[in-house]
Amino acid sequence: MVCIQESPAFRHGEYVNKEQIYQAVWEEDFLLSDNNIMAFIRKLRKKVEPQADLPGYIITIWGIGYKFNENI
Repeated sequence: MVCIQESPAFRHGEYVNKEQIYQAVWEEDFLLSDNNIMAFIRKLRKKVEPQADLPGYIITIWGIGYKFNENI
């Protein structure tokens, strides 16, 4: 599995859209359903966030994707 945090977008504090995450994690073309991505991000937050319900590291950009908080 590819480390999402090492993606160029995460390193520069830019957002990563759902298609980019899907292709990086599953190495397949993006499917219309984003349930897999939301479940993946939820599991990732449980591992890296002090409080997964109040994310501070992985920020949701509604309607676009996610970004890694560069201020932490």
